[in-house]
Amino acid sequence: MDPTMLLKKSGCLLVVLVVLKFTVDHKGVLGQNGWGVTYAPETICGLNGSSVDMHCNYSYPTSYSVQKTVWFIHQIPNQEPDDLSLDPEYSDRVEYLGDRNNDCTFKIKQLRESDSKTYHFRFLTYNADGKYTGQPGVTLDVTALQVIMYPGTVTEGQSVTLNCSTTCNLTGRPAFTWYRDGSPLSFTTQTHQLTASSEDGGRYSCVVKGYEDLPSPAVALSVNYSPKDTSVSVSPSGEILEGSSVTLTCSSDANPPVQNYTWFKKNRAVSLWRESGFNHTIANILSLDSGQYYCEAQNQLGAQKSTAVTIDVQYAPKNTSVSVSPSGEIMEGISVTLTCSSNASPPVQNYTWFKENRAVFSWRKSGLNHTITNILSQDSGQYYCEVQNQVGAQNSTTETIDVQYYPKNTSASVSPSGEIVEGSSVTLTCSSDANPPVQNYTWFKNNETGVWQAGSGQSLNFSNFRSWNSGHYYCVSQNKHGAQNSTGLSVDYAAMGNEDLPYYIIAGTFTAACAAVLIVVAWIVGRRSRSRKEQRSDTEDTVCTVYANVSESAISATAVQETIPEKEEAEYSNVEKPQNQEEVLYSTVQKRPAQCVDEVQYASIQFPQSAAASGSTVPTSEDVIYTTLVK
Repeated sequence: MDPTMLLKKSGCLLVVLVVLKFTVDHKGVLGQNGWGVTYAPETICGLNGSSVDMHCNYSYPTSYSVQKTVWFIHQIPNQEPDDLSLDPEYSDRVEYLGDRNNDCTFKIKQLRESDSKTYHFRFLTYNADGKYTGQPGVTLDVTALQVIMYPGTVTEGQSVTLNCSTTCNLTGRPAFTWYRDGSPLSFTTQTHQLTASSEDGGRYSCVVKGYEDLPSPAVALSVNYSPKDTSVSVSPSGEILEGSSVTLTCSSDANPPVQNYTWFKKNRAVSLWRESGFNHTIANILSLDSGQYYCEAQNQLGAQKSTAVTIDVQYAPKNTSVSVSPSGEIMEGISVTLTCSSNASPPVQNYTWFKENRAVFSWRKSGLNHTITNILSQDSGQYYCEVQNQVGAQNSTTETIDVQYYPKNTSASVSPSGEIVEGSSVTLTCSSDANPPVQNYTWFKNNETGVWQAGSGQSLNFSNFRSWNSGHYYCVSQNKHGAQNSTGLSVDYAAMGNEDLPYYIIAGTFTAACAAVLIVVAWIVGRRSRSRKEQRSDTEDTVCTVYANVSESAISATAVQETIPEKEEAEYSNVEKPQNQEEVLYSTVQKRPAQCVDEVQYASIQFPQSAAASGSTVPTSEDVIYTTLVK
């Protein structure tokens, strides 16, 4: 039997010193046997996207201790309700700000309109009979801001009402901020009334102060008005030259936009256009187009005329140009005349000549000729003239003077400088100033036997410098106008040490062996040749020709003759120098028929390009060495 009913039936008031244990699930507000929950306030209006705090306090008998607190929405009978902090829809947006004593404040962030519900707080103690749910809970309404405008379209001077509307009364009587086209306005009330002007047209939005990042959607206010601020602009501005193109633009502010533009010159209509932003263009303007112009703009609500602008057509210098005499290539040292021509009314008064934006002189005369006698390379550059009358001035286009000259200041240098160590790498470099630039560089070597061509190109390289490479060198630089020799350059070497002797011993031995082989080959060839000639029926008119084939273009006729046996029968020796180093030189020697058998059969000489061109012996380390075969 329930102990409470037993006491009621007995009609006795008992003081019981023993605490009776019983299981009770309490529901209600503060005041039920020490159990209670207080919500303040019980109704909240929150702004969509903002946060709200549900303030709450709870109490329970001092003999109990709180084990768990829960905020929930729905509860199924005889079941514990679901904790919102575990609900996927709320878990990352809710926060319990209370404790396990008496504060049960609850926070919901990033409010959504779907959060509009009633929320309850429930706590459980360690005692089996200690559970309590606070009633009636907190009712939350979530609202979004919306601009209500009436009317949406007005004519200038009419009244307009703006209301920052919500579906519930926001808690705390907040202040509002209004914006037009993103710019804040002065009024802060939730509802505002204004008398519309043309400046009031635009898109309006509102926010709750403190929540500027949560504005309402913008709503457009359209204010209609007749044309105003009508004006004319002229392009180009300033002085207008005859023959140029001039554009007059009529601008006006109107809503709806201007439908008709009419242009007037001296109160006479010159054109009518039915379009917005009209431009009146006068192509190739003449002096008779001078005068006063204005426009009239019109829409459904009215019309307005602009103030007049004056067009004054002037005739300043034009078609200014520069000519050069003589035309074509200009060589250093000749006389050059530049002539400035221009058409102007009144005639040109001042001519000023410029070289690369620097004035060179000024003349007060017509048809100025600027003459440069004995022109030099430093006179090269861009020239133009400026002509001027009372109306204005004009610059000509630039004319380029390119003074050309054959090579000069030609010089040769050696790297490394000073005494050269045999076997090292040596580079000779040729430098020259020329316009157009140097096209060909040629190197020559001067020694006791004469002058020999040593190579071509701006640089002459010796990768393994030897004693026979030393001597006096000079270079010749050439462009299409001429050539110039450099001064001589002496390239000396340091004598080799004892450590180089084995190299030359080996080289000499190899040379001797090659010579022996060539002699044997020559003897065999000679015997075969005599055998063939004994069988021939040729008479005394037989002529034998001996060729000296030289593959190095740097050799001279003297060197070739030295390889041919010195016989009295030689009629002539002819050597022609080729135009480039790849051509072959030929030397022809004609003999009397009776001595054909005993004559030189051939002589072949091949030099490496780096070797000296004289007939002296060249070590075999560089390349093929020449030999002469004589029977």
